[in-house]
Amino acid sequence: MAKKIQVVFTDEQWDVIDTLRGRMGESDADLVRNIAIAWMSEKSMIKPRGNSDGKFYFVDLFSGAGGLSKGLEMAGLTCALGVDFDKTAIRTFKRNHPQSEVFAGDIFKLTEEKLKELIGDKKIRLVAGGPPCQGMSTVGKGDPNDPRNFLFKEFVRVVGVLKPDYVLLENVTGMVGRKNQNIVDGIIKEFGRYGYRLEPKVLTSSQYGVPERRKRTIFLGNRLGYVVKWPEQKFDWNGLPARTVGEVLRDLSTIDGETYNHDVESAGITNETELARIKHVPEGRGIRYEEDEEAYLPKELKLGVDWKTMNESRFRQTKYQRLDRREPSPTIMTGKYSYYHPTENRFITAREAAAIQSFPNEFVFEGTISQQWRQIGNAVPPLMAKALGEAILNTDEEKTNSKVSDIPIDNVRKHAFNYKGSGNPFGKKSKKD
Repeated sequence: MAKKIQVVFTDEQWDVIDTLRGRMGESDADLVRNIAIAWMSEKSMIKPRGNSDGKFYFVDLFSGAGGLSKGLEMAGLTCALGVDFDKTAIRTFKRNHPQSEVFAGDIFKLTEEKLKELIGDKKIRLVAGGPPCQGMSTVGKGDPNDPRNFLFKEFVRVVGVLKPDYVLLENVTGMVGRKNQNIVDGIIKEFGRYGYRLEPKVLTSSQYGVPERRKRTIFLGNRLGYVVKWPEQKFDWNGLPARTVGEVLRDLSTIDGETYNHDVESAGITNETELARIKHVPEGRGIRYEEDEEAYLPKELKLGVDWKTMNESRFRQTKYQRLDRREPSPTIMTGKYSYYHPTENRFITAREAAAIQSFPNEFVFEGTISQQWRQIGNAVPPLMAKALGEAILNTDEEKTNSKVSDIPIDNVRKHAFNYKGSGNPFGKKSKKD
């Protein structure tokens, strides 16, 4: 039975509550509840959950092929369950995580009873995943009927059922853009109702040993009152040199020759004009501007574009872009014709794209070539996920209590981009870059 308590605040404390109410749009009751949760967390009244086998179990929602799970397991965590609607992706997940349970279907049909059946007596310490969050706006265009909103709330529902110690949420970089501040506020507020305090950071994958410069927004937090230990950046502009495309392509030459050669054959260029054009484009370059076309293509191979009237927003993707063996790759996309090999006149293969995303060579993707590309392009790079897993374990080991004051909600975006891991590793860019 719930107990009623009387709470007395000083005038100064009410001033703080009034300020918070204005920022978060909460009632007095909600604010008092959240303050109480924060106080209990700080006093360590919420204890970490433990498993008799000593394992740190997690659940991966919207798992896709399992890049996030692969990296977390590389860090020492154990995947108890993967959930995804894409049946081909979940086949890939199961093949590479045979010890994990899987749920292949609509997350709305993952009932509390089914969830507990799949997990058994394991105590889940982390719920991780990448649900769409654009419907979580707290002002303006936030639509309560946005289907993406329902998917996010399913993520929250599972967190509410399992009550893990930690939550990890992954999304696109634009999530913490100025125009999306209300979405960030909504996410933090929603988890706050369950006693979790989340921080957002923008991370760049190349700083964690991935030969790819992919930026992602990560929300990481817990209900234990611990200070989040974000992963240390060890590569690229902040330490050791970045790993490069050339390194992983050399590594691939050592795997099964027959399999690799077959993969290469599938990346050939069948259009004679396309083949003729790519032969003229040097390594690390592509065609995005008129001067690129003038520099690389002879007259008979021009693209036929009226550059004077071209709206760049319609032509924002570089054409005929070759990767550079000396640099990390741009973000690997879901389409199989995104990038050309640095030195060979063909597209990169799905296996090469997976290696650039830091998947181990033994990680097998199920489905057609197009389905494999979609899985690879949508994945969290395993080495970046490994760094996040290590950070969670460090947080759990150090048990440093945070303060109730935490980050003011109106400073969340500034805080996210102040993190040195979110800086621009590219430097100033010229048109040809």
